[in-house]
Amino acid sequence: MKGFLAVYLREILIIWHRLPRMLLSFSVSPTLYLIAFGFGLGKNLQVGGRPYLEFLIPGLVAASSMTQGFGINVEINVARFYLKVFEEFQAAPISNLAYVLGEILSGVTRALLSVSIILLITSLAGVSFSFGPAFWIGVIMNAFIFAALGVTSAMVIKSHADQALVTNFIITPMAFLGGTFFPIENMPPAVQIILKALPLTHAAKLIRQAAYGEGLRWESFVILLLLAILGLVLAYHSVDKARD
Repeated sequence: MKGFLAVYLREILIIWHRLPRMLLSFSVSPTLYLIAFGFGLGKNLQVGGRPYLEFLIPGLVAASSMTQGFGINVEINVARFYLKVFEEFQAAPISNLAYVLGEILSGVTRALLSVSIILLITSLAGVSFSFGPAFWIGVIMNAFIFAALGVTSAMVIKSHADQALVTNFIITPMAFLGGTFFPIENMPPAVQIILKALPLTHAAKLIRQAAYGEGLRWESFVILLLLAILGLVLAYHSVDKARD
């Protein structure tokens, strides 16, 4: 437990020192998407009998929690290869599991901050949702999955250029295609099969249904839970291999 707290508190201190810049950064993309797609393009559109803006905002929450959770891979990469912090953790009496959980939960914290910014902007726009336990379960599980993948990629990938490739070819396309900006049911059946295999698709569905006050989407919950466990296992083994 002490090892986990040491890793997590280090990351929290970094976030604290960068907090004003991070909050400003977190607010830019959601604001642009809301203005361009929500108020501009989608002003008179409806999805499932609801205004498009109500469809869009939960999707932005899902996409942002994914992006910020996965974004810890850059921080770990810098700490590992330039600041040599990972070597210090190797020398310290900290277990692999403690290190992994500390980094993953720092990614979840970043994701929660970004989601809070979106919800603040949403409240200013006059849109109200239900933010019960099911909503936050979806956000945290989504962030946990992608933070675990962020740890894994940081251990496996050896350069910033390769990290950028993962983001450009996997994370960014998923942010647009995972049921965030449009219903995947509008796509051809063959494409729907692919999109339904994306973790973000299930996260967006769970978060959106919870935001509408319709309770927990159990099918998506079970899938996300299994993916979170798988992500934790992958992150653990990637750190274990990197220590060798």
